[in-house]
Amino acid sequence: MTNNIELGEDINKQSNHVFVFLEIFAREGGIQSYVKDIFRAYLALGAGYQAEVFLLRDSPDCLNPFAYDGLRLTESHRLKFHYFQNQSPQIGRMTMAGALFKYLLQKRPQRVFCGHIRLGVLVQTLCQTLGIPYTILTYGKEVWSPLTKKERRALAAAADIWTISRYSRDQACAANGIDPQKVKMLPCAIDGDKFTPGAKLPELVTKYGLTDTKVMMTVARLWSGDIYKGVDVTIRALPKILQVFPQVKYLVIGRGDDQPRLAQLAQDLGVSDHVVFAGFVPTEDLIAHYRLADAYIMPSQEGFGIVYLEAMACGIPVLSGDDDGSADPLQDGKVGWRVPHRDPEAVAAACIEILKGEDQRCNGQWLREQAIANFGQAALQKQLLSLLG
Repeated sequence: MTNNIELGEDINKQSNHVFVFLEIFAREGGIQSYVKDIFRAYLALGAGYQAEVFLLRDSPDCLNPFAYDGLRLTESHRLKFHYFQNQSPQIGRMTMAGALFKYLLQKRPQRVFCGHIRLGVLVQTLCQTLGIPYTILTYGKEVWSPLTKKERRALAAAADIWTISRYSRDQACAANGIDPQKVKMLPCAIDGDKFTPGAKLPELVTKYGLTDTKVMMTVARLWSGDIYKGVDVTIRALPKILQVFPQVKYLVIGRGDDQPRLAQLAQDLGVSDHVVFAGFVPTEDLIAHYRLADAYIMPSQEGFGIVYLEAMACGIPVLSGDDDGSADPLQDGKVGWRVPHRDPEAVAAACIEILKGEDQRCNGQWLREQAIANFGQAALQKQLLSLLG
C-alpha cells in the first residue's frame, strides 16, 4: 500500500511522465538537490507537464521543516508522490515494483525517467515489457566505474541518458561502453535569487576570528573517503600563501571523520592558527558564510561542482581542479582558476593571484552574471524543455 499526496487533481487523469528515484527528501546531498532543481524547472514549464513520482526510500514523514524546498514541490497538484520506505529494503523494492508496473500498464505514460542506475534494471524490465521508452539520469561517481552486465544493458537499452557534465559523460562512457551520442547534458542549476552578494556579517567575522584577514573558504564533507575534495592540498599550500598574505585565514565548512587528520596536518605545517574548522553549517546559513570569503578554493575532482556556482553567484572568485566536471561551471577556466588538484604549489600560486584581485575572474558582478546566465533556473528550464522535446 502506498501513501500519496494528491492536491486538486483527478487520480485517473493521464500523466505525461513517470519519475522513479531512490530518494529525494529522506536525506540531503548533491543528487537530492539536483533532483529538486529538475522538478522546479519541470513545474515551470507549464500546466501541460505533470508526473507521477515513485520514491523507494522516502516516506511522507521525511517532509520535515528542514526539507522546506521539498515541501513546495509536494504542494504542486502536477506532481503526485508515491512512497515506499519499508524497514525491509527487499519488501519496499518489491512493493514499488508492483505499484509501478500496475501504473505503467494502466496509464501508459509517454516516458519513464529512472533517477539512479541502481533502479535501471527494474525500469528496463518493466518498460521494455510494455513498450514504454525510458531515460536514465546519472549524476557522477555511481556510473564512473564498470557496472554489472545487467546495469550496462539497462543503459544501452535506454532511449537516452542524461548527465550533469561533459566529464561525467566521458567517465561513464569510457567505463561502461556507452555511446556518447546517447548522453544528453542537463547540468546543475543555481538559484540566483537565493545566492546573492552581500556584506560580511560582523558576528560571523568575530565568531571565526576573521577581522582584518583575507579569507579563503571551502564547503565540503570532511570524510576520509572524500579526500579528493582537496582540503589537505589547500592546507599544504598555506605556507607559501602566507609569505604574500600573512594574515590569510582558511575557513573550512563541513564535518566528517577526516577532520582530525586535517587539523594535525595544519599543526605539523605550523599553520593551525590560520585554519578555522567551522563544522556543519545548515543550508539556510550557507549564503552568509559564502559572503565571508575572498576566494572559494576547492582543488577537487567533481562530477560538476554546484558549490562553485553558489560562490560565483555570491560574487566570490573560485579555484577548482583541472581534470573534472568543474570545467563546465568554470567554463574551461574562463570564469575561474583550474589547477592540478593534488599540486599544493599550483594551488598556492593561483590563490595568491586570486587574493591580489587583479584578474577579470575576480570581478564579482561579472562572475555572478556569468553563473546565472549559463546555469540559472531559466537556463535549466530551457535545457529541460529541449530534452523533453
